[in-house]
Amino acid sequence: MKPTIQLFKAEHFSADEAGTLTLANDADPREAALDGVHTVVLQFPAFTDGRAFSQAFLLRRRLGFTGQIRAVGDVLVDQLQQMQRSGFTQAVLRADQRIEHGHRLLTQYHAFYQGDAVHTRPHFANA
Repeated sequence: MKPTIQLFKAEHFSADEAGTLTLANDADPREAALDGVHTVVLQFPAFTDGRAFSQAFLLRRRLGFTGQIRAVGDVLVDQLQQMQRSGFTQAVLRADQRIEHGHRLLTQYHAFYQGDAVHTRPHFANA
């Protein structure tokens, strides 16, 4: 499976991009005004705090958001597969993480049995 999540280092983005909405990790995405927003930034204050996964899933599946969803903060390459399956399209890696390693991890599995935020049909339903 080709990775659909783009990997970056923090210096690639400015804090005040037009059309970008940054949500606190305790905010409810269902209450956000998404008109004119093309990128939602979700925060991982610690790699053990997974609330942004739920926010991304809500944005994709319940709210039908089709723009970019960017992970920032304490983002590790070990989280990338789940981020991609939750609906993230971009991840800004923590400074000590290697983009090349992240790309290798994202291509490790070619299919998943369960559906996810991006590919909703379970694997067995494709037969």
